[in-house]
Amino acid sequence: MMVRIFESPADLLGAEGTLLGPSDWLAVEQERVDGFAAVTGDHQWIHVDVERARAGPFGSTIAHGYLTLSLANFFLPSLIEVRGFSHAVNVGADRVRFLTPVRVGSEIRGVGEIVAVEEIKGAIQSVVRVTIEISGEDKPACVIDTISRYYPESKS
Repeated sequence: MMVRIFESPADLLGAEGTLLGPSDWLAVEQERVDGFAAVTGDHQWIHVDVERARAGPFGSTIAHGYLTLSLANFFLPSLIEVRGFSHAVNVGADRVRFLTPVRVGSEIRGVGEIVAVEEIKGAIQSVVRVTIEISGEDKPACVIDTISRYYPESKS
């Protein structure tokens, strides 16, 4: 894994098409899924009932789609690092797709691509498409376009 470093937000300008990652693999364990269920209140059996899920459509429990989505934030710092800003905000996301369920016990990782960069409201805004891959699967688990806004350090 090699994080791509940008020394300032302005260095993102023109970086569209830059590939990022891959990150290291992350094992998706039942404890993580159960913890997500606890904080979100989503206790659907397909996520938390190991015995029942064995006979279910996937042969095991699976991670919540929104758990998989939230792990984009876990992978981003190992894909891209922007320096030289006073503060940054997560603006949101465009285009989220869940393509393959993540079975508990499998490993996932993030890969990225900078798809858009623009100056906006005194900041540099970037869109990074994060694809969450599953080891041994042809299709990814999730694809999300994350939107970040970096406010440059003031020059005083």
